[in-house]
This record gives sequence, structure tokens and C-alpha cells, in this order.
Amino acid sequence: MIILYGIYLVYTVSFIAGSVIGLLLSYRKYREPFVEEKIDPLALIVALVGWVVLVNAALAPFTPLLRTGGFFMVALVAGMRPGYGRYETVLGAAVAFIIWLLAGTPGW
Repeated sequence: MIILYGIYLVYTVSFIAGSVIGLLLSYRKYREPFVEEKIDPLALIVALVGWVVLVNAALAPFTPLLRTGGFFMVALVAGMRPGYGRYETVLGAAVAFIIWLLAGTPGW
């Protein structure tokens, strides 16, 4: 039971670290408040990979390690400056869940 809680702590720390780093990087990259509705290609790739790894981690070995990386990448994009990263996050989640449905991935 302790190991189960330990991995959730790792997931939480990974998500918080990704959010903080994503916020810092986005403030460095985007100097102005949200004014444009373009999709950032790098953030889209990170969100796609993060969501696919997070949702479909049961298909590969090292599931806890993959989920930790998935949480970090998802938080990196979702934790960006307000107004940025939302389209990328939604697209990444949609693609991941479509792959999950098509692949018949076992549950969490």
C-alpha cells in the first residue's frame, strides 16, 4: 500500500514540476498577453506525446516511469502562461483518447 501512495506522490511532483517549468518557459517565450490564436508546433508535439504516453502507458513496459514522463509533458503545456497551450492540450488529449479507443488499451 505504501508503494501505491509513493508512485502517486511521484506523479504529483512530476505534474507540479512540469507546470512550474511550463509557466517559466512560456513567460520567457511569450512577452505579451494572449492576443493570437495560433498553435505552437513545439507545444503541440509535447502535448501529443505527453497525452499519448499518459493514456496509453499500459501498452508498454515501465508503466510508472512512462506515466511520470507523461504527467510532466502534459503539465508542461497545460501549465503555460494563461491563454497559451490550451488548444495544444485539447488536441493532444483528443488524439490520445482516440488512440486509446482504437487500440483497446486496458484501463489504468
